[in-house]
Formats: sequence, C-alpha cells, structure tokens
Amino acid sequence: MRPGPTPVSHSPTGPLRNRAFLGLLSYRILTILSYQIVAVTVGWHVYELTRDPFSLGLIGLAEVLPYFCTAPFAGYLVDHLPRRKLGLVACLGLALTASILVAVALGWIPTGTAAAPRTWPIYMAIALTGVVRAFLGPVYNALFARVLPRDQFARGAGVGSVAFQLGLVLGPAIGGVLIGWAGKDVAYATAMVLALAGALAVGVLRVTEPPMLLQRAPVFASIHEGLRFVFGHQILLGALALDMFAVLLGGAVSLLPAFITEILDHGPEGLGTLRAMPALGAVTVGLWLARRPPTRDAGRLLLLAVAGFGLCIIGFGLSTHFWLSAAFLLGSGLCDGVSVVLRSTILQLATPDEMRGRVSSINGLFIGSSNELGAFYAGSMARLLGLVPAVVFGGFMTLVVVGATARLAPRLRRLDLRELH
Repeated sequence: MRPGPTPVSHSPTGPLRNRAFLGLLSYRILTILSYQIVAVTVGWHVYELTRDPFSLGLIGLAEVLPYFCTAPFAGYLVDHLPRRKLGLVACLGLALTASILVAVALGWIPTGTAAAPRTWPIYMAIALTGVVRAFLGPVYNALFARVLPRDQFARGAGVGSVAFQLGLVLGPAIGGVLIGWAGKDVAYATAMVLALAGALAVGVLRVTEPPMLLQRAPVFASIHEGLRFVFGHQILLGALALDMFAVLLGGAVSLLPAFITEILDHGPEGLGTLRAMPALGAVTVGLWLARRPPTRDAGRLLLLAVAGFGLCIIGFGLSTHFWLSAAFLLGSGLCDGVSVVLRSTILQLATPDEMRGRVSSINGLFIGSSNELGAFYAGSMARLLGLVPAVVFGGFMTLVVVGATARLAPRLRRLDLRELH
C-alpha cells in the first residue's frame, strides 16, 4: 500500500486560516524557542567557565556528531511511523536536556573550578539535544505536506520561515534577559517548560497520517533511496549545498560570546540582542515573501541572497561598534531569510510525499548540521587566526561558494519555481 495523496486544506483562503497548520506552527515555534534559549545560555555558561573561544566550537561538535549518526534513521522512522508521536517524543527529549542543564546550573552536577573547569556534563547534555533535534525538522516537514495543499506550499513556507525565525529572534533575547536577571538555572527551566508545551501542541494536532506501508523496505536500502533522489536532483542538491557551505563558512553567531566580551564590551543582554538580529532580519523578509512568494528568477535571487549574507558577515567581523555589528547581523538575516524561504519551497515542491522524512533528514544533514559544524569551524579558526580574521575569512569563502555554485549548477541559476509544480 502506498501513502495517500496530500490532503486538501480545510480552508481554501490561505495557510493562516488552517487550524492544523496553525497548530503545526505552534509546535515549531515552541521547540525553536526552547532550543535557542538553551543554545544562548550554554554558550554563555561554557565561556564563563573556560574563557576559551575553542570551547564554544566544541559545543557545536558535541551536538553535530550525534545528530549525524541519528538523522538518517530519524528520516526513515518519520516515513514509516506516526509522525505526531515522534514529534511528541522529540519534545520530551528537549525537556529532558533542559532539566539536566538546570541541575548543572544549580551545582547538583559539579563543573569544577575556574582553574580546572569540568564542562563535560554540559557537552553530554548537548549531545542528547543533537539526537533529539534530528527528529524535529523531519516531523515538521512531513506534517507540513499533510495540512496544506500543494498550491499553498510557497506561502506556507514563507509563514513557516517567519515562525522559525521568530523563534530565533525571541529565544536568544529571552535567554539573554533571563541569564542577566534571574540566572542560568531559570533560563534552562524556561526552556524545559517550552519544550513540554511543544509536546502538547503536536500531541493534540489534528492531521491525517499516511497509511502505514504493509511492506517496508530495509532500513539502509530506504535511506539509500532518499540519498539517490537528492543527489540526482541538480536543483535540490545545488540549493542544499549552497546553503550548507554558506552557513558552515559564514557562521559568526557561535563566536558572539567572545565578540561581546572582548571586542564589543557588553554583557549577556547584549549577547541576546546580537543573537536575535539575524532572525529579526529573516522574520522581516519572511513576512514579505509570505505575501509575495517568489517564482520567477528564483535561482538568481537565491544566489544573490547568499552573496549578500557573505558580505554582511565580512562587515560584522570588521565592526567594533555594537549597533553597527547588530546592523550587519540584521542584514545577514535579511539575506538568509530569502535563502531559507526559497530552499524550503524547493524542498516541498520537489519531494514526493512518501519520501519527505528521508529527504528532510538529508536536508538536516546539509543545513541543520552546518550550524554546529560551522560553530566548530569558527572556534577552530578563531584559535588559529584570531576572532576577527576568522570571521572575515569565512565571509570571503562564502562568496567563493556562491560563484562555484552558479557555475556548477546552471539549472539552479536559471530556476523558475513554476517548473517544479
């Protein structure tokens, strides 16, 4: 038995009048808020203990390794098991991670002394986050195609990007304020509550699940089928690779605790503000694109957006003024928001319904893991070159990636989204 077709939306007037879609957005924004509050708090916590930029890079490595190991199997499970239940379990995993970090912050799990900090309990909690996060994106993307009709995918992707980026705006800001005013333990506890709220949102979501397959392909054969699909689709592969290398090489956000302390001379509230700036820019452009989704010259727009992202990262690296740095990060978010909406639309339009979990997991390996790998890369380059040269070099390399993609993926460069309908 094959999975049934994507159901028709309950409301023909648009995504925001679809209750199931709104419930799915609630699940997404609550999990992003929880994850981002933990991310900003862990960055401050670890740098407070070690005063070493390289230790910030290790946070990314601690998350990405288990993520890489889990993501392919997460995609397989999302394609073969009830998606709402998997989303519920993933949210409970986020809550468990936050509860462990609460115990660390309260001293119930010792972290050593300033001379000999013991950060391994924090890194182990982040490793659990990497396992859990492998399920969040595939569950969302698979359910997305069950609650919206195909002709609303572009608008829905824009709205989903706004929800995602809104979480990226509010999460760091809330985390920074909570660290400064109430302490790290309260920040972690807030993340735990939000994760539990996300579990409730996906648990009560009303959506039809595809029929279960009577005969399931072997796990590794099924994963290979998803890989073959992505690597055989020049437009999809080009969009994923472009975004992956841009985030990997231009990842300045992971170094913000060091920048805010050593160059910009601000505290945790300033850290929360800077972490929120890229997402604020992405929310702004996402709202625009949700009303006017791009179709013509989409490939060219994608390349220009990623090039603009690289230029903004270079500007941020060279800035020594707090609000100028914030402006460059805002600009990077505007450019990244265009990239996210276009990539999400390409992903939804190009993927068959029965492969959404696997393709979404591969997308996560390209995109989601690049944030953590970028954090490790940035921390390593900062130790090797220094903070400012590392960020500027990453921005220049992003421009190189744009040029290479434009040359090697001509179908992406000439893309009109109407070709994928």
